[in-house]
Amino acid sequence: MAPAGDELYRSAERLGRMLAERGARVACGGYGGVMEAVSRGARAAGGHALGFTVPDFPGREPNEFLSEERPCGDLYERLQGLIHGSDAWIALGGGIGTLVEVFLAWNEIYMSLIPARPLLLVGSEWPAALESLRGLTELGERHMKLIDLCDDIDSAVELLASRGVFANTAGSGATP
Repeated sequence: MAPAGDELYRSAERLGRMLAERGARVACGGYGGVMEAVSRGARAAGGHALGFTVPDFPGREPNEFLSEERPCGDLYERLQGLIHGSDAWIALGGGIGTLVEVFLAWNEIYMSLIPARPLLLVGSEWPAALESLRGLTELGERHMKLIDLCDDIDSAVELLASRGVFANTAGSGATP
């Protein structure tokens, strides 16, 4: 988990601010680390931070920067809220939960279960990770064309703007 003050936390906080300044509502898992940072940044910019939480998660408390908390009955309801209620997704740091969210959203787009929308993977670690997966799985170009790799949050926000995401703020916004 990214502690307050480290580079990843600062990037996530800046990302939340940048998204809110462009009118996006930020949705996340609602807990600490990157989720807290993006919520903090969105709120600092006067934006809305929505957290999908699961009260039964042991040792987890919603972060104090949420504008709104949506308690979910279980992990699957939480994932559905995060994935189906967003206009775009941004993965920045994170752990196994982030991987689950990325792969589930990616698979639902691939299978045409949800309309295609931007799925951005931000950071230098993603190309090597995806290349490793390509060697282990049937992951091919037809899958790869459904995601965008971004070096940093500035290029991610620029890409979302070029795709018109900020013109459509009716959904939950971008999900880090």
